[in-house]
Amino acid sequence: MSGIGVLREGPLHAAVKAALAQPGDRLEVKVGRWVIDLVRADGELVEVQTGGFGPLGPKLDALLDDHRVRIVHPVAAERRIIRVDGSGEVLSTRRSPRRATVVDLFDKLVAFPSLLAHPHLTLEVLLGREDHIRGPEPVRVRRRTRDSGERRLVEVLDRVELRTPADVLAALPPLPEEPFSTRELAALLGCPTVLAQRTVYCLRLMELIEPAGKRRHTPLHRRVT
Repeated sequence: MSGIGVLREGPLHAAVKAALAQPGDRLEVKVGRWVIDLVRADGELVEVQTGGFGPLGPKLDALLDDHRVRIVHPVAAERRIIRVDGSGEVLSTRRSPRRATVVDLFDKLVAFPSLLAHPHLTLEVLLGREDHIRGPEPVRVRRRTRDSGERRLVEVLDRVELRTPADVLAALPPLPEEPFSTRELAALLGCPTVLAQRTVYCLRLMELIEPAGKRRHTPLHRRVT
């Protein structure tokens, strides 16, 4: 088994791979010039992506025409913030009010939204319970506050599989019948406006919504029927 990729992966990536593995699957397999996280017994290639999707572009370009590929993206539907000191002793534990949903996928999907129409590609959103291990307090670096840490999977709560643009629409709350603004979509989805903007961008490239004029100076969108 190749060690490429294993040396770089964090605990979340490793835990998701372990949760996905089934009898007959192989881990860290070289396919062409690429190392794949997990290869199913039936030949499906599975890539666990905890960060942005952009780096996957060249790999997908090389593999999608000849292989079935599944991208598994874990999001924290529930999470605890655990602060530890330098020796790893727990200083505090609190439950975060932030609850990620399938909508959070659009933050990454902006890299290649139209590619979901490819018949060989499947996206799987892994909704989990996570612990975020962080330092005693946030740090200030060049006038920016950073509170980085380590994500650890505690439990898989649900999985949402997306094979087609229609699956994406079905995974969201029903879109309004009347034209809607990005801000109104943000309220419907319960997400920040920036994430709603990325959602609109993805839905438009998937040809699920289209421009619907303006309300004064505010652009509107409507579902394609």
